[in-house]
Amino acid sequence: MKVAVIGAGHMGRFHAEKFARLPGVQVAVVDPDPARAPISDFRKVLGEVEAAVIAVPTNLHHEVARAFLERGLHVLVEKPLAATLDEADDLVNLASKKNAVLQVGHVQRYSNAFKALAKRVEKALYIDAERLAGFKQRGAEVDVILDLMIHDLDLALSLARSEVSGVSACGFRVLTNDIDIASARIEFANGCVADLSASRVSQSVVRKFRVFEPGLYASADLQAGKLRYVRQERGEINETEETHAGGDALEAQAQAFLAAVQGRSAPAVDGAEGRRVLKLALEIGRLVRERLARFAT
Repeated sequence: MKVAVIGAGHMGRFHAEKFARLPGVQVAVVDPDPARAPISDFRKVLGEVEAAVIAVPTNLHHEVARAFLERGLHVLVEKPLAATLDEADDLVNLASKKNAVLQVGHVQRYSNAFKALAKRVEKALYIDAERLAGFKQRGAEVDVILDLMIHDLDLALSLARSEVSGVSACGFRVLTNDIDIASARIEFANGCVADLSASRVSQSVVRKFRVFEPGLYASADLQAGKLRYVRQERGEINETEETHAGGDALEAQAQAFLAAVQGRSAPAVDGAEGRRVLKLALEIGRLVRERLARFAT
């Protein structure tokens, strides 16, 4: 199978590397910078490939992904799916019309630690997540919600297994003209509550994810691949720890995309699910901006 990777920046280079490792896959890399790739215009490969990985800036996701979907080609697009809900809806509808795979790159779903955690969680009551990172210019074209928090929004939605019933949020601008720190509380129709925080101006990298359910508290360090379970049994508190280090979430995602294209399985995060996460992220961003405007001096 011939796969085009559109965008040879930080993530695009990794995508190209992972797909090139898959047996039976040929990769063509496209980037407007001739120093990064031999092909500068993605339109030149539309008739030459069967699938594409879209790793361009978010504001270009719709334009580039649409060009491939119109040809009936399969698409894996980096998160978030698009910049707006209208753009996301257009891509989802087009993929359905063309019977093409549309997968969204929420790579944390393929983390060994998260997959192990998801198998243990039966009825989440409370989810607490913290995702902190130092500032990087890469990704700064969008706010911290679409850049970082969206990972945990996707994980929380997958564990809550319920529709969102309420959202509250706050956030602040620090180093950019957009939101750099944000916190959100999400309430679900089944009673589950998720408190999520994200920062891209931290001094250290933190990937904490905690889930509480009847009889069980689970803590995941997604950076180190460690899980800790705390439960009460016969009046005693028992703790167990697991390590799920190693593995390659991005390569696992590439394998899952290939399997979906070949009809062997459905994507873990298809276009509709990616649109659901995007809707929640945009709503949080709206609430933060309204709050900032209300208290502006």
